[in-house]
Amino acid sequence: MTQLNPNLLQALKWRCIGPPRGGRVVAVAGHPTQPATFYFGACAGGVWETEDGGSYWKNTSDGYFNTAAVGAIAVSESDPNVIYVGTGESTIRGDVSPGDGVYKSTDGGKTWTNVGLKDTKQIGKIRIHPQNPDLVYVAALGHAFGPNEERGVFRSKNGGKNWERVLFQSEKAGAIDLALDVTNPRILYATFWEAYRNFWTLSNGGPDSAIFKSTDGGDSWVNITKNPGLPQGILGKMGVTVSPAKPERAWAIIQAEKGGLYRSDNSGDTWELLTENFDLWARPWYYCHIYNSGQRRNRYR
Repeated sequence: MTQLNPNLLQALKWRCIGPPRGGRVVAVAGHPTQPATFYFGACAGGVWETEDGGSYWKNTSDGYFNTAAVGAIAVSESDPNVIYVGTGESTIRGDVSPGDGVYKSTDGGKTWTNVGLKDTKQIGKIRIHPQNPDLVYVAALGHAFGPNEERGVFRSKNGGKNWERVLFQSEKAGAIDLALDVTNPRILYATFWEAYRNFWTLSNGGPDSAIFKSTDGGDSWVNITKNPGLPQGILGKMGVTVSPAKPERAWAIIQAEKGGLYRSDNSGDTWELLTENFDLWARPWYYCHIYNSGQRRNRYR
C-alpha cells in the first residue's frame, strides 16, 4: 500500500460542503466500503445522503419519516444496505424536537419503515453488531421535558421486529451514548444522563448519571461509575468509545466538577484524566453562560 506523504495535507482546510438546511447536525455515518458515501441527520431536516464526498446531497427520508428530527444513524458493516436511524436528537435545548422511534432501511436509504420505540422521543446512539445486521442496540434518552418509562438501552435480535429493554436506570435518566467493541461485540459500554429541560432552564446531571459495561452482549450490566480514576460527585452528560485497534483501551468524556477526557487501558477497571480542557467537554450553553459570567465551573442545576 502506498504511504501518503503527510506534507500533502498541510494545505487542506475545513470548508462547508452543505447542503443548506435548518439547524445543527448530531448524527453522521459513512458507508463501510464506498468511501465517498455518507449520511447525516439534521435536527430539523431529516436524513441526507451523498455518494460523491459531499459535492451533491439528496434527502432520503422525506415521504417516509413522520418527524424531521434525527439523533442517531448507523450503517451495517456486514450489509451496508441496512441502515437504522433514531429520531429525536439528544442534544436537548429549548428548541429541541422529539422523534417517534427508530426507522430502518434495507435498500441503502431509498425507502424506510418505522420499527418501533416510538415513545423514546430522543435517541442518542445506535450500534449494530459488526457481523449481524439484525442485532442492534439503541441508546434512548427519553422525554426531554419530563420523566417517562421508555428509555435506557434497547436491543433487537431480529432487525427491529421486537425490542427488549436490557438496561434501565430510572424514569429521570436515559441512555445517551453507547460503544461496542468491534473485536468482541459482546462487550458494550453505555452512559446514562439524568437531565430534563423546560423552556427557561436545563437540569443537567444528577445521581442517576452513570457509566455501565456489559460483557455478555447486553444480557447483564455492571455500573463502573465508581471505578478508580473517574470523577466523583454529580455527573452530567458523558460520551464513551472503545479503540478498534486496542480494545482494552476506552475513552470517556465527562461533564463533572473535575470534568475532562478520561482513558482506561484495562477495559474500564481504572481510569486516568488526560486533559481538563474545558473546550472539549463543555456544552455550548454552558460555555456561553459560564464564560460570560466570568466563571470557569460547571453548573448542573
